[in-house]
Amino acid sequence: MKMSDGTRRTVEFLLDNLVWLMLIVVLAVFSVTIPGYFQFGIFANILEQSTFVGVMAIGLAIVIIAGHLDLSVESTAALSAMVTGLLFAKSGIGMGLTMSPEWLMLPASLLLAILVGAVIGVINGFFVVRLGMTAFIVTLATFIWARGLVVAISGGRSAQSLAPSIRVIGIERILGVPLLAWISVACFIIFAVLMAKTPFGRYVTLVGGNREATFRAGINSDRILWLSFILAGALAGVAGWLLAIRTSGATANLGTGMLFNAFAAVVIGGVSLKGGIGKLPGVYAGVLLLYSIHTAINLMGLPAHFTQVILGGLVLAAVLLDTLKLRLREKLL
Repeated sequence: MKMSDGTRRTVEFLLDNLVWLMLIVVLAVFSVTIPGYFQFGIFANILEQSTFVGVMAIGLAIVIIAGHLDLSVESTAALSAMVTGLLFAKSGIGMGLTMSPEWLMLPASLLLAILVGAVIGVINGFFVVRLGMTAFIVTLATFIWARGLVVAISGGRSAQSLAPSIRVIGIERILGVPLLAWISVACFIIFAVLMAKTPFGRYVTLVGGNREATFRAGINSDRILWLSFILAGALAGVAGWLLAIRTSGATANLGTGMLFNAFAAVVIGGVSLKGGIGKLPGVYAGVLLLYSIHTAINLMGLPAHFTQVILGGLVLAAVLLDTLKLRLREKLL
């Protein structure tokens, strides 16, 4: 079946941005049917609540586009948050580390969190790329030992009361929207440009689509995969740092369940589990869709487990939709 160029572009646009259309429809329906939903404060809250899973989902999406999987991002975020709390919090197990001038604690804590995440990414990349082990097994093992390390260094206790110079990130607002949300948006913009406009982004997609062909084309696929795992770890570290700021500290179970939300957002956002297909703007729409539904359930006073039921249904529908989109592309494009 032949299609004109204009029709082809229209179909491609709709397929690539279907999750954004779903988000618009969902927000419109909730705004009309749920009292109190359609207000600026609610939308600002959705943006803020989606920050942590959103930043984590960026790295997870990059690894999946590259044709692999990283199950360790949740525990990586928790470990980065705990290290941040342990050093810079003033109560509980916090050491209350100070610097002069005090504002240096903000970039220092961020760099530390990124370093913790990047090191875990290096470890994952070593086992997957150098030793040829299955990413699922490697990152599942990392998920377990990293969470165990969180409990070990904390003794099951919490770190509380981060220094004000760090905590300010969780308090400030710009145009009425929490600064945390703006940081998440900035991360998505930066990495969306990286994936769409740079050789690295194109190579990630090529490696995920056909690693052998990429290697034959002279591209160092091992380096690309390793960098993907490092980025996933570093971004999980940033997510943990932001989460520690939001809660002004860290607990041993901080971030539990975030992996499933991040994974769901990535899949709903149009990233194919087969690798080689996916765009980060769609992932952000997936994150916003999840937290829009979560907020609606809270406003309606429904039990929290309804979120999990809907989440499971959305993931299943997204995988089915991914299969249907591939078949539709083959037939019409």
